[in-house]
Amino acid sequence: MDALTLGAPDSRRVVLFAAGAGGDPQRHRPLLKYLAAHGCQVIAPYFERFPAEMTAEDLLARPRGLVAALREHATPGLPVAVVGHSIGGWAALCLAGATPWARDGTPMEVPREPRVSRLVLYAPAVGWFAAPGSLDAVTAPMLVYAAEQDRITPVEQILNLTKAPGPVDVRTVAGAGHFSFMNTPPPDATADPTFERNRFLVQLARETQRFLDEPKDL
Repeated sequence: MDALTLGAPDSRRVVLFAAGAGGDPQRHRPLLKYLAAHGCQVIAPYFERFPAEMTAEDLLARPRGLVAALREHATPGLPVAVVGHSIGGWAALCLAGATPWARDGTPMEVPREPRVSRLVLYAPAVGWFAAPGSLDAVTAPMLVYAAEQDRITPVEQILNLTKAPGPVDVRTVAGAGHFSFMNTPPPDATADPTFERNRFLVQLARETQRFLDEPKDL
């Protein structure tokens, strides 16, 4: 699995990074370099951009690819945290035990990864997890960011993650939009001109690392 890899093999933990629909982790490279400089072995697989008509197989390629990249590149035995943006957050939740439901009302069979011990999710796509019990198996602590002006993954949907039995810290970012979590957003992305994205991204990297360094029981 082709992946951007940063950090030393003898780091304190593995950070498996899951990009959004565009599939390119390079758009988050400053964040990933920061994590690598602070004790993380970063593994960020590249994915094909989602087509206009996305299928279930397109979706499932994301968690499958994350598992493949972890097995190919990660140092055995290290704890694993998954950091994901948008649909990458969906894939991260799948690996941690969440069960998404398809449009036809049936649960989807998705890969799991028992090494996942912590999740950091930026504007995660969580609409697939609205069914009762979808989050019952997610016990890993979660740090979740929702964007106040996000129309793709609205704050109200993201708050559904508080139903998971594990510790969940949801933070709503005033003035932010769906792409405010990217160091290199899409060229057609719109944002509140008063939102200081560069300043926020520095804070986001620090808060992400601080969460990864916290004791397991929050």
